[in-house]
Amino acid sequence: MGDYIGALDLGTTSNRFIVFDRRGRIVGSAQKEHEQIFPRPGWVEHNPVEIWENTGDVMRGALSKTGLKGSDIEAVGITNQRETTLVWDSRTGKPYMNAIVWQDTRTDEMCNRLAENGGQNRFREKTGLPLSTYFAGPKLRWILDNCQPARKGAQKGQAMFGTVESWVIWWLTGGPGGGSHVTDVSNASRTMLMNLETLSWDEQILNAFNIPESILPRIVPSIDSDTWGTTRKDGPLGAEVPVCGALGDQQAALVGQACFEVGEAKNTYGTGCFLLLNTGTEAVASRHGMLTTVAYQVRGEKPVYCLEGSIAVAGALVQWLRDNLKFIEHAAEIEPLARSVADNGGAYIVPAFSGLFAPYWRSDARGVIVGLTRFIKRGHIARAVLEAVAYQTLDVAEAMEKDSGVKMDNLKVDGGMVVNELLMQFQADILGIPVVRPKITETTALGAASAAALASGFASGIGELKENWALDKTWQPQMSEEQRKKDVKNWKKAVDRTLNWID
Repeated sequence: MGDYIGALDLGTTSNRFIVFDRRGRIVGSAQKEHEQIFPRPGWVEHNPVEIWENTGDVMRGALSKTGLKGSDIEAVGITNQRETTLVWDSRTGKPYMNAIVWQDTRTDEMCNRLAENGGQNRFREKTGLPLSTYFAGPKLRWILDNCQPARKGAQKGQAMFGTVESWVIWWLTGGPGGGSHVTDVSNASRTMLMNLETLSWDEQILNAFNIPESILPRIVPSIDSDTWGTTRKDGPLGAEVPVCGALGDQQAALVGQACFEVGEAKNTYGTGCFLLLNTGTEAVASRHGMLTTVAYQVRGEKPVYCLEGSIAVAGALVQWLRDNLKFIEHAAEIEPLARSVADNGGAYIVPAFSGLFAPYWRSDARGVIVGLTRFIKRGHIARAVLEAVAYQTLDVAEAMEKDSGVKMDNLKVDGGMVVNELLMQFQADILGIPVVRPKITETTALGAASAAALASGFASGIGELKENWALDKTWQPQMSEEQRKKDVKNWKKAVDRTLNWID
């Protein structure tokens, strides 16, 4: 039996392979970036072959750095950029075209056409999702409509569709020589083609999209004691290792943060923010602009669902201050600059650069800076930037509580911005609950490792994963209720000022 778990983190900009020990600690890792391809404005693509080749490189690289052999790895778990869509030939493994990335907006017209019959929420009751360019189903339809070889392959039963984890699992377990064509429930729930209740492809929706079921992968639990196959001896690990855990990246962070109880939530602070709230074994329909999605499923058990709120601009606002306004040279400089003043001086920034996302969903909105007086200095603007991230998180958290009736006890945080202690303290103040940062902030990879550890028996159960989760720091709310109400009221007024800018 191996003493380590391998986690493959298939991100939007890079692939990483991280080796964890029995305590959930990182032993070693390797990382490699892949090219971002922009054929036209609004189009974003990846080369699937490059992603697969880089996967092999990082797996071999991590083993080399740690001095381990593939046989030392007990099981492999995978986490991936969700919604990114590819179609390939089952006989050769050759993609018919580049993968269409989750950020790509080429399906806008198609989504508008589909919304003519039943509106934007046409499939929401079954899928938990509004019609949007974000999800994989419309991207798959676009490929079948616009790539003739893919269409012919689908007609002949030779084409395979998958998100990135499906593509890599297929290759890891044998590729054209009998590779496993699967997708886990968390990724399947982001295609817009899976029924949230039955956890199976929905015939009615497939007909609406004109997608043949024969090209779709088998839907499997995220944590699966029935292994999907093993890596090949002639593959990157040089050994037969079970592949048995997979989760979309944000769901993986929820698992990595050990948010296994109803009401537990995590927020990932990156370019944008992703706030996920565990709602238990009931799928909660959102009436306040959230997405309903599968968090994870253990084989033989009911799935666990979550509500998800996406914030478009978080770390990107700091980048804007640095790159566009030249306020700072390095992102890390924003915290000392913001600390140079006692508060925001009455200035608020709402970064509605391309409209307001959750929970407002107003495409007519544009960004504003309000409350400016002669008193305002650079420090106040820097502080307003950080506070904007916390206020946007508050808006999403409030909407989630309205939807679910579940009050958050605390918020677990991860992602690049959590090193900013001023932001973390303000987040606790404005939410009125503790904000908790773990020792291991690589929570997506830890979540994938946790899934594989549970599936393979390497971990005894969820209790062991909770024990392995280690606290780094907690921020308690320190703001008076009176001050909090006043600040939140001003924030809501600032949000109002962004509306109706685009006619």
